[in-house]
Amino acid sequence: MALRVKAGIEKVPGGLMLVPLLVGAVIHTVAPGAGEYFGSFTGALFTGLPPILGVFYVCLGATLDLKARPYIAKKGGTLLGSKIAFAAIVGIVLGRFLGEAPISGGLLAGMSVLAVVAALSDTNGGLYMSLMGQFGRNRDVGAYSVMSLESGPFLTMLILGIAGLSAFPWQALVGAILPLALGMLLGNLDPAMRKFLAPAVPALVPFLGLTLGLTINLTAVWQAGLLGIGLGLFVVLIGGAVLLLADKLTGGDGIAGLAAATTAGNAAVVPTIVAQANPAYAPAAESATVLVASSLVVTAILCPIITVLWARLVLKQPVGGSREAEATFAPDLHPHLDHVPADTGETALEAAHVRVVDDTAPDRSQDDDRTRTPDRRSGTDPAGDPMDQRPGRIVGGDRSKGEADA
Repeated sequence: MALRVKAGIEKVPGGLMLVPLLVGAVIHTVAPGAGEYFGSFTGALFTGLPPILGVFYVCLGATLDLKARPYIAKKGGTLLGSKIAFAAIVGIVLGRFLGEAPISGGLLAGMSVLAVVAALSDTNGGLYMSLMGQFGRNRDVGAYSVMSLESGPFLTMLILGIAGLSAFPWQALVGAILPLALGMLLGNLDPAMRKFLAPAVPALVPFLGLTLGLTINLTAVWQAGLLGIGLGLFVVLIGGAVLLLADKLTGGDGIAGLAAATTAGNAAVVPTIVAQANPAYAPAAESATVLVASSLVVTAILCPIITVLWARLVLKQPVGGSREAEATFAPDLHPHLDHVPADTGETALEAAHVRVVDDTAPDRSQDDDRTRTPDRRSGTDPAGDPMDQRPGRIVGGDRSKGEADA
């Protein structure tokens, strides 16, 4: 009798990262010396976060396509730039008052610039693609291929440096982005390498969560409490307002901006990596990790609600309708919500099961609105669940052109 362990874990927002992280935290809290006691490969899980992350970012980089079409590059660049700029402004302001260390007492005890910047500067890609596949233009789904550049500690280090806090040596900055750059090089030079490396991305996520959890004491989780919820609210409400404005100023309708107002699952590993690169941030790393993980859960719950309400207002149609693609089946939304950014191991469009046939028309609503639904997936998707039977969507203008592009 098979137990649906994976399906159960994925019912938790960001579960593939958060559940192993919680398991690791329980082990570390109850038996903090377990790693040294067992040693060998088991002990390596307690201290092996950097090498696992290095492999993760190489594989993730291979999924990023440098041949982004102009619209995708514009949309993704706008959202990416807005998130970085907002995180930098917040980091500069907070840095003037807090410095590198966390707040030591009061209601905000444990809050730090590191926690806020890490939570703001990385997007939950699976959630973004899910929402845009249902409510936005299909081309907006592909914008995440550009936004994926925010993954990892590089931008957080850069923003903290801009904020005037402790600087990082150039070797640490370059070292933080080299694995991602190597993966991008391999994936864009040889599509076969992309197909080979991409499936490893989702498989590595639980190991990242477990290894990270093995560095966390659960007493810090209790202390985070409402503070983590507050950080999540700040990301989805204030950050969402900024991204909505940026989206509208560049010709969008704001849906993509709101859908990007989240915290990524792998952002939880950033404080630890930053502290390893610069010990000045070590006192803030543990509490920052917990706060970022809390922000992930809060934004994963609230962001879809806010985006749905805004989409209903903007599109003036029932929830689930779409201007460019057939409505996503209601149950289809939930598997997507379990993706942590870029954990699908697919390109952005593949992850949302949308293939653009003709995105050159300035207004897709004037097309003949011909859509067709291919057969449901069967067999195995190298980056997904072999049992996944979610429908794909092909948004079409010209059939022959779509087949040629495939």
